[in-house]
Amino acid sequence: MTNILITGVTGLIGTHLVDELQKSGHNLFGVTRGGSVSGNFEDVKIDLSTNWNISALPSNIDIIYHLAQSDKFRDFPHGAPDMFQVNINSTAKLLDYAMKSGVKKFIYASSGGIYGTGSKPFHENAPTVPAGELGFYLGSKACSEILAQSYSTEFQVLIVRPFFIYGQTQDRSMLITRLFDNVVTGKSILLSGENGIRINPIHVNDAVKVLISTLKCTESRTYNMGGPEILSIREICDLFGTYLGKLPKYEITAGFSNDLIGDIALISKELYQPSIKLSDMSSELEINSPYLN
Repeated sequence: MTNILITGVTGLIGTHLVDELQKSGHNLFGVTRGGSVSGNFEDVKIDLSTNWNISALPSNIDIIYHLAQSDKFRDFPHGAPDMFQVNINSTAKLLDYAMKSGVKKFIYASSGGIYGTGSKPFHENAPTVPAGELGFYLGSKACSEILAQSYSTEFQVLIVRPFFIYGQTQDRSMLITRLFDNVVTGKSILLSGENGIRINPIHVNDAVKVLISTLKCTESRTYNMGGPEILSIREICDLFGTYLGKLPKYEITAGFSNDLIGDIALISKELYQPSIKLSDMSSELEINSPYLN
């Protein structure tokens, strides 16, 4: 039986990943900050934002899903120390632990944002934004990718780069839920150019299937993790407006907006082909909306 450690276990992806993995009979360990936490996993209480020690981790882990990220990612420079501890230092400690304890596979959730924006979908081998232009949050993701890849001679390293994950129970500050709530409340939606940036967001259920499919990988790889549907910000908000019976309000700024689209040919071929379209899922985004209660 496989022992799997998951950081970020109480987040959107983590909670859904636990639900799916436990169906297969894996032994699951979830890293949490403490307090009252319920779930189908053994609680490992570690605050990743502190100077924690790897001795607090279980000794018999086979696979690590490192999904945790600092919730201070919008608070630079004040949140920089927290981002460093969670996004970089904890990654380094987990990799050191993985090597010392015989972990076989390390799956790291990075970000599609490290590509920047462009006119075409980004392949996994596309150049990323130069380090000095990434900003602290995306810089921390790129740094952790480099750290993780350095250990690929010791154990298998899988890096996934998500593109705008969304789904039920998501925090309302994230892009897709925030756009939905802006349409609900009539708040103006800022568009760069006539239609705004184009993206291919991925539903959490598809994202989890991709992550579970990494268990069958036999070598270290990097994968984009995006959805099957490319939509502009205007198209997304128009979909929400149609569902809600509301007319979205837009504020258009001058200029041309490049896109942030992840090419998903590789995961579709080697792991799992995402199939859930945002245009079919508008109703579930209202479940956690405070504006519709």
